[in-house]
Amino acid sequence: MPDDMHHSSSRRTVLTGVAAGLVTAAAASGRAQGAEMTAPHAALVDPENAYPRPPFPEQSQPWPGLAGKMTPRPDHGETSYRGSGRLAGRKALITGGDSGIGRAAAIAYAREGADVAIAYLPQEEPDAREVVALIREAGRKAVALPGDLRDRKYCTSLVERAHSELGGLDILVSNAGRQRHQDSILDISDEQFDETFRTNIYSLFYLSKAAIPLMPRGGAIIATASVNAFNPSEILLDYSATKGAIVAFVKSLAKQMVQRGIRVNAVAPGPFWTALQISGGQTEENIHNFGGNTPMGRAGQPAELAPVYVLLASAEASYITGQVYGAAGGTGVG
Repeated sequence: MPDDMHHSSSRRTVLTGVAAGLVTAAAASGRAQGAEMTAPHAALVDPENAYPRPPFPEQSQPWPGLAGKMTPRPDHGETSYRGSGRLAGRKALITGGDSGIGRAAAIAYAREGADVAIAYLPQEEPDAREVVALIREAGRKAVALPGDLRDRKYCTSLVERAHSELGGLDILVSNAGRQRHQDSILDISDEQFDETFRTNIYSLFYLSKAAIPLMPRGGAIIATASVNAFNPSEILLDYSATKGAIVAFVKSLAKQMVQRGIRVNAVAPGPFWTALQISGGQTEENIHNFGGNTPMGRAGQPAELAPVYVLLASAEASYITGQVYGAAGGTGVG
Protein backbone atom coordinates (compact mmCIF):
# COMPACT_ATOMS: atom_id res chain seq x y z
CA MET A 1 0.00 0.00 0.00
CA PRO A 2 1.26 3.51 -0.64
CA ASP A 3 2.93 5.51 2.06
CA ASP A 4 3.15 9.07 0.67
CA MET A 5 -0.43 10.23 1.09
CA HIS A 6 -1.98 13.61 1.88
CA HIS A 7 -5.07 14.05 4.01
CA SER A 8 -7.71 16.14 2.29
CA SER A 9 -10.00 18.40 4.27
CA SER A 10 -12.98 16.43 3.01
CA ARG A 11 -11.77 13.45 5.03
CA ARG A 12 -11.25 15.22 8.34
CA THR A 13 -14.62 14.13 9.61
CA VAL A 14 -13.93 10.43 9.14
CA LEU A 15 -12.97 9.84 12.76
CA THR A 16 -15.60 12.01 14.43
CA GLY A 17 -17.70 9.13 15.69
CA VAL A 18 -14.65 7.13 16.65
CA ALA A 19 -13.48 9.84 19.03
CA ALA A 20 -16.74 9.56 20.93
CA GLY A 21 -16.27 5.82 21.21
CA LEU A 22 -12.76 6.17 22.54
CA VAL A 23 -13.96 8.58 25.21
CA THR A 24 -16.69 6.12 26.20
CA ALA A 25 -14.18 3.28 26.33
CA ALA A 26 -11.81 5.29 28.50
CA ALA A 27 -14.61 6.20 30.90
CA ALA A 28 -15.74 2.58 31.17
CA SER A 29 -12.19 1.49 31.88
CA GLY A 30 -11.85 4.09 34.60
CA ARG A 31 -15.05 2.98 36.30
CA ALA A 32 -13.92 -0.62 36.21
CA GLN A 33 -10.72 0.23 38.04
CA GLY A 34 -12.57 1.95 40.86
CA ALA A 35 -11.82 5.11 42.71
CA GLU A 36 -8.58 4.00 44.29
CA MET A 37 -6.75 3.31 40.98
CA THR A 38 -4.59 0.57 42.47
CA ALA A 39 -3.70 -1.01 39.11
CA PRO A 40 -0.04 -0.76 38.02
CA HIS A 41 0.93 1.82 35.44
CA ALA A 42 0.68 0.66 31.83
CA ALA A 43 4.03 0.60 30.07
CA LEU A 44 4.60 3.42 27.61
CA VAL A 45 5.32 2.37 24.03
CA ASP A 46 7.45 4.40 21.64
CA PRO A 47 5.34 4.12 18.46
CA GLU A 48 8.20 5.04 16.17
CA ASN A 49 10.43 2.21 17.36
CA ALA A 50 7.95 -0.36 18.65
CA TYR A 51 8.35 -2.71 15.69
CA PRO A 52 10.85 -3.59 12.93
CA ARG A 53 11.73 -0.84 10.50
CA PRO A 54 12.76 -1.27 6.87
CA PRO A 55 14.75 -2.26 4.98
CA PHE A 56 13.15 -5.71 4.89
CA PRO A 57 14.57 -8.66 2.96
CA GLU A 58 13.21 -8.75 -0.57
CA GLN A 59 10.82 -11.68 -0.66
CA SER A 60 7.84 -13.08 -2.49
CA GLN A 61 5.45 -16.00 -2.14
CA PRO A 62 2.83 -17.53 -4.38
CA TRP A 63 -0.59 -16.04 -3.70
CA PRO A 64 -2.19 -16.07 -1.13
CA GLY A 65 1.00 -16.35 0.93
CA LEU A 66 1.63 -17.54 4.48
CA ALA A 67 2.49 -15.36 7.46
CA GLY A 68 4.59 -18.19 8.87
CA LYS A 69 7.05 -17.85 5.99
CA MET A 70 7.50 -14.07 6.13
CA THR A 71 10.70 -12.34 7.26
CA PRO A 72 10.31 -10.76 9.73
CA ARG A 73 7.27 -12.67 10.88
CA PRO A 74 4.30 -10.34 11.47
CA ASP A 75 3.11 -9.70 15.02
CA HIS A 76 -0.58 -10.55 15.35
CA GLY A 77 -0.63 -10.19 19.13
CA GLU A 78 0.11 -13.86 19.78
CA THR A 79 2.15 -13.08 22.88
CA SER A 80 1.15 -9.50 23.63
CA TYR A 81 -2.63 -9.10 23.46
CA ARG A 82 -4.36 -9.19 26.84
CA GLY A 83 -8.13 -9.30 27.02
CA SER A 84 -10.46 -7.82 29.61
CA GLY A 85 -13.83 -9.41 28.83
CA ARG A 86 -15.03 -6.68 26.45
CA LEU A 87 -16.60 -9.25 24.07
CA ALA A 88 -17.65 -11.89 26.59
CA GLY A 89 -20.22 -14.26 25.14
CA ARG A 90 -20.10 -12.75 21.64
CA LYS A 91 -20.07 -14.80 18.43
CA ALA A 92 -17.84 -13.60 15.58
CA LEU A 93 -17.16 -14.58 11.96
CA ILE A 94 -13.92 -13.21 10.50
CA THR A 95 -12.91 -13.67 6.88
CA GLY A 96 -9.20 -13.85 6.21
CA GLY A 97 -8.81 -14.94 9.84
CA ASP A 98 -5.77 -17.09 9.18
CA SER A 99 -3.21 -14.28 8.90
CA GLY A 100 -2.69 -10.55 8.84
CA ILE A 101 -5.32 -8.20 10.22
CA GLY A 102 -7.98 -10.93 10.38
CA ARG A 103 -5.71 -13.13 12.47
CA ALA A 104 -5.00 -10.27 14.88
CA ALA A 105 -8.74 -9.63 15.23
CA ALA A 106 -9.44 -13.33 15.83
CA ILE A 107 -6.83 -13.57 18.58
CA ALA A 108 -8.06 -10.39 20.24
CA TYR A 109 -11.73 -11.37 20.02
CA ALA A 110 -11.06 -14.75 21.62
CA ARG A 111 -9.05 -13.20 24.45
CA GLU A 112 -11.88 -10.69 24.97
CA GLY A 113 -14.27 -13.61 25.48
CA ALA A 114 -15.81 -14.25 22.03
CA ASP A 115 -16.21 -17.52 20.18
CA VAL A 116 -14.73 -17.15 16.70
CA ALA A 117 -15.22 -18.70 13.27
CA ILE A 118 -12.55 -17.94 10.67
CA ALA A 119 -12.82 -18.18 6.88
CA TYR A 120 -9.74 -18.66 4.72
CA LEU A 121 -8.54 -20.29 1.50
CA PRO A 122 -7.60 -23.99 1.70
CA GLN A 123 -4.01 -23.05 0.75
CA GLU A 124 -3.79 -21.09 4.00
CA GLU A 125 -4.44 -24.10 6.22
CA PRO A 126 -1.03 -23.99 8.01
CA ASP A 127 -1.67 -20.43 9.24
CA ALA A 128 -5.31 -21.24 10.04
CA ARG A 129 -4.35 -24.17 12.27
CA GLU A 130 -2.22 -21.84 14.38
CA VAL A 131 -5.11 -19.42 14.81
CA VAL A 132 -7.54 -22.17 15.79
CA ALA A 133 -5.08 -23.31 18.45
CA LEU A 134 -4.71 -19.77 19.82
CA ILE A 135 -8.48 -19.30 20.02
CA ARG A 136 -8.84 -22.56 21.94
CA GLU A 137 -5.95 -21.67 24.23
CA ALA A 138 -8.00 -18.61 25.19
CA GLY A 139 -10.78 -20.97 26.27
CA ARG A 140 -13.12 -20.08 23.43
CA LYS A 141 -14.75 -22.09 20.66
CA ALA A 142 -12.97 -22.01 17.29
CA VAL A 143 -14.60 -22.94 13.98
CA ALA A 144 -12.52 -23.29 10.81
CA LEU A 145 -14.45 -22.80 7.55
CA PRO A 146 -12.15 -22.88 4.47
CA GLY A 147 -13.44 -21.87 1.06
CA ASP A 148 -13.36 -19.23 -1.69
CA LEU A 149 -15.16 -15.94 -1.05
CA ARG A 150 -15.54 -15.35 -4.78
CA ASP A 151 -18.27 -18.00 -4.68
CA ARG A 152 -21.67 -16.63 -3.62
CA LYS A 153 -22.85 -20.04 -2.43
CA TYR A 154 -19.82 -20.38 -0.19
CA CYS A 155 -20.41 -16.93 1.31
CA THR A 156 -24.01 -17.80 2.14
CA SER A 157 -23.17 -21.22 3.59
CA LEU A 158 -20.25 -19.69 5.49
CA VAL A 159 -22.56 -17.40 7.42
CA GLU A 160 -25.11 -20.16 8.03
CA ARG A 161 -22.46 -22.59 9.28
CA ALA A 162 -20.83 -20.00 11.51
CA HIS A 163 -24.22 -19.15 13.02
CA SER A 164 -25.04 -22.82 13.56
CA GLU A 165 -21.69 -23.94 14.95
CA LEU A 166 -21.16 -20.91 17.18
CA GLY A 167 -24.74 -20.93 18.43
CA GLY A 168 -25.38 -17.45 17.10
CA LEU A 169 -23.70 -14.62 15.21
CA ASP A 170 -23.45 -10.99 16.32
CA ILE A 171 -20.13 -9.85 14.80
CA LEU A 172 -19.21 -10.04 11.11
CA VAL A 173 -15.72 -8.93 10.07
CA SER A 174 -15.37 -8.87 6.28
CA ASN A 175 -11.62 -8.60 6.06
CA ALA A 176 -10.21 -10.94 3.39
CA GLY A 177 -8.88 -9.14 0.34
CA ARG A 178 -7.19 -9.63 -3.02
CA GLN A 179 -4.41 -7.24 -4.07
CA ARG A 180 -2.17 -7.59 -7.11
CA HIS A 181 0.00 -4.77 -8.36
CA GLN A 182 0.11 -3.78 -12.04
CA ASP A 183 1.94 -0.82 -13.56
CA SER A 184 -0.84 -0.01 -16.02
CA ILE A 185 -4.53 -0.59 -16.63
CA LEU A 186 -3.37 -2.24 -19.85
CA ASP A 187 -1.78 -4.97 -17.75
CA ILE A 188 -4.92 -5.78 -15.74
CA SER A 189 -6.70 -8.73 -17.26
CA ASP A 190 -10.46 -9.16 -17.16
CA GLU A 191 -9.85 -12.17 -14.90
CA GLN A 192 -7.82 -10.16 -12.39
CA PHE A 193 -10.35 -7.32 -12.34
CA ASP A 194 -13.21 -9.74 -11.75
CA GLU A 195 -11.28 -11.68 -9.12
CA THR A 196 -10.43 -8.54 -7.16
CA PHE A 197 -13.99 -7.26 -7.15
CA ARG A 198 -15.48 -10.63 -6.26
CA THR A 199 -13.07 -11.11 -3.36
CA ASN A 200 -13.15 -7.58 -1.96
CA ILE A 201 -16.63 -6.15 -2.55
CA TYR A 202 -18.96 -8.89 -3.84
CA SER A 203 -18.16 -11.02 -0.80
CA LEU A 204 -19.00 -8.13 1.55
CA PHE A 205 -22.39 -7.84 -0.17
CA TYR A 206 -23.05 -11.59 -0.01
CA LEU A 207 -21.90 -11.96 3.60
CA SER A 208 -23.84 -8.95 4.85
CA LYS A 209 -27.00 -10.03 3.07
CA ALA A 210 -26.76 -13.50 4.63
CA ALA A 211 -25.76 -12.33 8.11
CA ILE A 212 -28.16 -9.45 8.76
CA PRO A 213 -31.32 -11.59 9.16
CA LEU A 214 -29.45 -13.73 11.72
CA MET A 215 -27.92 -10.89 13.76
CA PRO A 216 -29.55 -9.53 16.92
CA ARG A 217 -29.86 -5.90 17.89
CA GLY A 218 -26.47 -4.77 19.18
CA GLY A 219 -24.64 -6.69 16.47
CA ALA A 220 -21.78 -5.22 14.45
CA ILE A 221 -20.49 -5.46 10.90
CA ILE A 222 -16.91 -4.33 10.31
CA ALA A 223 -15.28 -4.15 6.87
CA THR A 224 -11.61 -3.69 6.06
CA ALA A 225 -11.17 -0.81 3.61
CA SER A 226 -7.81 0.89 2.94
CA VAL A 227 -6.10 4.23 2.66
CA ASN A 228 -6.22 3.44 -1.06
CA ALA A 229 -9.89 4.34 -0.95
CA PHE A 230 -8.84 7.97 -0.39
CA ASN A 231 -5.45 8.22 -2.08
CA PRO A 232 -5.20 5.36 -4.58
CA SER A 233 -1.87 3.83 -5.48
CA GLU A 234 -1.01 4.04 -9.17
CA ILE A 235 -0.10 0.34 -9.16
CA LEU A 236 -3.28 -0.82 -7.38
CA LEU A 237 -6.04 0.47 -9.64
CA ASP A 238 -8.55 -2.36 -9.27
CA TYR A 239 -7.79 -2.92 -5.57
CA SER A 240 -8.20 0.80 -4.84
CA ALA A 241 -11.51 0.87 -6.68
CA THR A 242 -12.87 -1.94 -4.50
CA LYS A 243 -11.74 -0.21 -1.33
CA GLY A 244 -13.52 2.99 -2.37
CA ALA A 245 -16.61 0.88 -2.98
CA ILE A 246 -16.31 -0.62 0.51
CA VAL A 247 -16.31 2.83 2.09
CA ALA A 248 -19.47 3.85 0.23
CA PHE A 249 -21.10 0.48 0.95
CA VAL A 250 -20.43 0.78 4.69
CA LYS A 251 -21.72 4.33 4.94
CA SER A 252 -24.92 3.47 3.08
CA LEU A 253 -25.55 0.17 4.88
CA ALA A 254 -25.00 1.83 8.26
CA LYS A 255 -27.94 4.14 7.60
CA GLN A 256 -30.15 1.19 6.68
CA MET A 257 -29.16 -0.85 9.72
CA VAL A 258 -29.85 1.76 12.41
CA GLN A 259 -33.46 0.62 12.67
CA ARG A 260 -32.29 -2.98 13.09
CA GLY A 261 -29.86 -1.99 15.84
CA ILE A 262 -26.83 -3.19 13.89
CA ARG A 263 -23.78 -0.92 13.59
CA VAL A 264 -21.67 -0.92 10.41
CA ASN A 265 -18.16 0.53 10.25
CA ALA A 266 -14.88 0.12 8.38
CA VAL A 267 -11.17 0.28 9.14
CA ALA A 268 -8.81 1.88 6.61
CA PRO A 269 -5.27 0.59 7.22
CA GLY A 270 -2.19 2.08 5.68
CA PRO A 271 0.91 -0.06 5.03
CA PHE A 272 0.57 -3.11 7.27
CA TRP A 273 3.02 -5.99 7.20
CA THR A 274 0.89 -8.93 6.02
CA ALA A 275 1.03 -11.81 3.56
CA LEU A 276 -1.14 -9.77 1.20
CA GLN A 277 1.87 -7.59 0.41
CA ILE A 278 4.47 -10.27 -0.32
CA SER A 279 2.20 -12.48 -2.45
CA GLY A 280 1.83 -10.07 -5.36
CA GLY A 281 0.39 -7.05 -3.57
CA GLN A 282 3.58 -5.01 -3.86
CA THR A 283 6.69 -5.02 -6.01
CA GLU A 284 9.77 -6.57 -4.42
CA GLU A 285 11.37 -3.13 -4.45
CA ASN A 286 8.45 -1.72 -2.46
CA ILE A 287 8.67 -4.63 -0.01
CA HIS A 288 12.30 -3.75 0.68
CA ASN A 289 11.27 -0.32 2.04
CA PHE A 290 7.72 -1.17 3.03
CA GLY A 291 6.28 1.50 5.32
CA GLY A 292 9.48 3.52 5.24
CA ASN A 293 7.87 6.53 3.59
CA THR A 294 5.32 7.10 6.35
CA PRO A 295 6.08 9.80 8.94
CA MET A 296 6.53 6.97 11.45
CA GLY A 297 9.11 5.39 9.15
CA ARG A 298 7.85 1.84 9.44
CA ALA A 299 5.02 -0.51 8.50
CA GLY A 300 2.21 -1.22 10.90
CA GLN A 301 1.89 -4.64 12.49
CA PRO A 302 -1.48 -6.44 12.58
CA ALA A 303 -1.41 -6.45 16.39
CA GLU A 304 -1.62 -2.66 16.31
CA LEU A 305 -5.03 -2.81 14.63
CA ALA A 306 -6.57 -5.46 16.90
CA PRO A 307 -7.81 -2.92 19.49
CA VAL A 308 -9.62 -1.00 16.75
CA TYR A 309 -11.57 -4.07 15.67
CA VAL A 310 -12.35 -4.83 19.32
CA LEU A 311 -13.65 -1.31 19.92
CA LEU A 312 -15.87 -1.32 16.83
CA ALA A 313 -17.35 -4.70 17.80
CA SER A 314 -17.89 -3.81 21.46
CA ALA A 315 -20.84 -2.19 23.22
CA GLU A 316 -18.53 0.71 24.05
CA ALA A 317 -18.90 1.83 20.42
CA SER A 318 -22.69 2.06 20.66
CA TYR A 319 -22.76 5.54 19.03
CA ILE A 320 -20.28 4.70 16.27
CA THR A 321 -21.76 3.67 12.93
CA GLY A 322 -21.07 4.60 9.33
CA GLN A 323 -17.50 5.58 10.23
CA VAL A 324 -14.11 4.76 8.72
CA TYR A 325 -11.29 4.40 11.20
CA GLY A 326 -7.88 5.27 9.72
CA ALA A 327 -4.53 3.88 10.87
CA ALA A 328 -1.71 4.88 8.56
CA GLY A 329 1.44 5.70 10.49
CA GLY A 330 0.99 9.46 10.50
CA THR A 331 0.07 10.02 6.86
CA GLY A 332 -3.27 11.50 7.90
CA VAL A 333 -5.15 9.48 5.30
CA GLY A 334 -8.19 7.40 6.15
